[in-house]
Amino acid sequence: MKETALVIMAAGIGSRYGKGIKQLAKVGPCGEIIMDYSIHDALEAGFDKVIFIIRKDIEEEFRAVIGDRIARHAKVEYAFQDLHDLPVGYTVPEGRTKPWGTAQAVLCAKHLIDCPFIVINADDFYGADGFRKIHDYLVNDMDESAEVLDMCMAGFILGNTLSDNGTVARGVCRADETTGELISVTETYEIGRRDGGIFGKDKAGNTVSLEEGSRVSMNMWGLPARILDVLEEGFPTFLDSLEPGDIKSEYLLPNIIDQLIKAGKARVKLLETSGKWYGVTYAEDRAYVEEAMRRMTEEGIYKERLFG
Repeated sequence: MKETALVIMAAGIGSRYGKGIKQLAKVGPCGEIIMDYSIHDALEAGFDKVIFIIRKDIEEEFRAVIGDRIARHAKVEYAFQDLHDLPVGYTVPEGRTKPWGTAQAVLCAKHLIDCPFIVINADDFYGADGFRKIHDYLVNDMDESAEVLDMCMAGFILGNTLSDNGTVARGVCRADETTGELISVTETYEIGRRDGGIFGKDKAGNTVSLEEGSRVSMNMWGLPARILDVLEEGFPTFLDSLEPGDIKSEYLLPNIIDQLIKAGKARVKLLETSGKWYGVTYAEDRAYVEEAMRRMTEEGIYKERLFG
């Protein structure tokens, strides 16, 4: 069977582990963190190895908290996202302190990725259905030799991805009703329920009304290894586009994929999933996530000890 990899973007984890680090919050009945559930679901779906994208300064602590434990159950590799990891001839603008976003994060793992892969966020719970559907697509349906890049994405129902404790940002998707292929992904901000509906803001800050059943991206993509070449080629173009003094813009994977679709250089199959998202976006979310994990354990969806 075709080899596949799970790539986890975890460079945003802080350098100090404890109550304040949302990605490392213990939410499972035996102290599991959200990443444990994603890795468990990915391995159960058939993914062969795990690639963690982290910062070099947290490597020792990260290995101790999760990496070494997962290495007993799957092949584990590490890539390191660095603010200073730029193409030749480019330097970090004065005042910039954050890395360059999700597309640069994935690009940092280029030397480790030689097969189709799924990429996810470290601090989102996606549910098993999305991992199964993307793995099946990568193994059975993806045409790696196609001239147009062949990809897929798990499309979540917007209403299943909101927090009761504040607003969230989501990539709102539009797909062809006949082919199920993605037409566009529009980054939308400050999404939340109010006045009997769901509202957010577009890039310009205008209020937009959203449908409960809209499909949204949660950064759960199934990608061919060839996309790494595209990201590498596009990074200098992104850097050249920055206005003087811009120290916040990011090289984002959804934006790059959206551009590829519109340029006719990629096709993305939207794989609908009814799975419910959980995440610790706000401190108040933790109790809700703990209750959800406890309930799924009692229902037999997960074993009490995920990895025995």
